[in-house]
Amino acid sequence: MKVCIVGGGLTGLAAAWRLKERHDIDIYEKSSQLGGCLSSYHIDDYWIEQFYHHCFAGDRHLLALLSDLKLSDRLEWLQGTTGYFVQDTVYPLNTPLEILGYPYLSLPEKVKLALLTLRSRNMDPADLDTITARDFIVGELGERVYDSFFEPLLRSKFGPLLDEVSAAWLIGRISIRSNRGLSGERLGYLKGGFHIFIEALSDAVGRDCTIRTRDPVISLRREGGGWRVNDMWYDAVLSTVPPQALRKAGGPDLPFVPYQGAACLALGLDKEYTKGVYWLNMKDPAPFGAVVTHTNFAPYERYGEHIVYLASYFSGELPAQAGKVMKEAFCRVFGVPESSIHWEKLAVEPLAGPVFTTGYRKSIPDPQAGGIFWAGMFSLSNYPERSMDGSIAAGYAGAAAIERSEAGP
Repeated sequence: MKVCIVGGGLTGLAAAWRLKERHDIDIYEKSSQLGGCLSSYHIDDYWIEQFYHHCFAGDRHLLALLSDLKLSDRLEWLQGTTGYFVQDTVYPLNTPLEILGYPYLSLPEKVKLALLTLRSRNMDPADLDTITARDFIVGELGERVYDSFFEPLLRSKFGPLLDEVSAAWLIGRISIRSNRGLSGERLGYLKGGFHIFIEALSDAVGRDCTIRTRDPVISLRREGGGWRVNDMWYDAVLSTVPPQALRKAGGPDLPFVPYQGAACLALGLDKEYTKGVYWLNMKDPAPFGAVVTHTNFAPYERYGEHIVYLASYFSGELPAQAGKVMKEAFCRVFGVPESSIHWEKLAVEPLAGPVFTTGYRKSIPDPQAGGIFWAGMFSLSNYPERSMDGSIAAGYAGAAAIERSEAGP
């Protein structure tokens, strides 16, 4: 079969990896490089992701693919520390003493939160799909825990949609991050960055497939039992972009999947400002929801400077001068002089990921709907919390659906 894959992110590359031996594959990617949200910057003599990334011990598809690409020796398990920024103060929340000393939750509230974290591993998120995160947390832990701990997280990530987000997403997020020791969370990272992974996967796929960067799908129509994409004819189309994005080019009219955008400002600095914390959630009002200090996770020595991400999500249009506003707020709040900043780069993705609102599970498109195959961050394998592993699994599932269709009923 001649197959068109729309999107050269991780899902599209994973699907091509599975299909390339038996099919003629073309990958259409609108940007100049592959990887999607896993793309990287080249800064001096190192690579760094445009959007912060790490992986988890349970990411079996990712770990297996790294092994196939002979990259397992590059994978290292590092300590990912977290904290909260409240009233101009950094509160690390990793060791038992740090958690006990956090003044914005009582001891009974901390105990109930810890027990919920343990219970989350055995919860079925599908049972929570129609319950809002707010109602669930208030019912389980009380109004004060929601207002002082969870509401700022939801607001920073989902903005005005925070009251529509399902408890399924929240429990999925808590569960995937429950692999903690006495000093922090165990997270995976590749020595040299995930650029090495995307480069190896792209090279392996590119030996057997045609990769069309800077070539967005602008025209899609049914023709002769298949599809004509731009000026090329294909037996099958696998879309890794959400249905509403493909609809603009002529794709089928499927139910709308709620998505949001992400703006991530990366900064190179001469020192660090988050007191050793990797992931610092902002409870204080700010134009970013978290300060992610990459060099409090991966060793500073590999870069020769500190690297910080300011993470912001948006719905609709990106706020005006978003990068400038984020940088100025960061400098003001954390006392960072302009002279401390070596470089800055703003990555913007209008369709960064789905918003897991209540009832989201019913909006997930079938693997084959409207005559097109579907796989992406909106797929079941990425529910209720998207990840690199879920994106690879989605690509594999899309490839399997194409294989089944070729075999016939």
